[in-house]
Amino acid sequence: MTAAELRRMARRVLDLCRKRGLHVATAESCTGGLVAGALTEIAGSSDVVDRGFVTYSNAAKEKMLGVPAATLKLHGAVSRETAAAMVKGALKNSLADIAVSITGIAGPGGGTRQKPVGLVYFAAGRRHGKRLAQRRLYGNIGRRRVRTHSVAQALAMLEALAKEDRG
Repeated sequence: MTAAELRRMARRVLDLCRKRGLHVATAESCTGGLVAGALTEIAGSSDVVDRGFVTYSNAAKEKMLGVPAATLKLHGAVSRETAAAMVKGALKNSLADIAVSITGIAGPGGGTRQKPVGLVYFAAGRRHGKRLAQRRLYGNIGRRRVRTHSVAQALAMLEALAKEDRG
C-alpha cells in the first residue's frame, strides 16, 4: 500500500461523504491518528471530517469514548467488543454521521499467543444504522506496515458505509 494509494482512498471517502452530506469521526488506538491524518491531508476535508479521537491508553478509551472498564477488563483493549464500543463512543461524542475505530497490536512487541503482533480489530458504523466489524491478522510484518494496512482497511470501511443508503 503506497502513500498515493492511501490518498486516493481518502479522496474517495471524502468525495462520497461530501456528495451524501455525511460527516466522519475516527477513534484510533494502534494507528495513533493516521486515519484522521490521511483524511485531513486532503485539502477541503474540513467539510467532512468532524473529529478524530486518539485513544492509545485504556484510560483514554474509557474517558474520551465511554468504553466500559468491564469491556476492557473482560475482553482486553484489542478485541471486537472494544472496537465496537469505540465506534459507538465516537458517534456519541461527535457530530459525525459515520465513524470507524481501530484497536490492535502493531508490534514489534506486545503480542501474546492469543493476541499476536499484527492482530487488529475494526468497527465502523452509522449514527442510527448499520455497523460493520472486521478482524485482520496481518502477521509480524513490521509496525509501519501493520499501521498502513490498518489505515487502508479503515478507509475501505468508511467508503462502504458512505455508499450505503441511510440506515
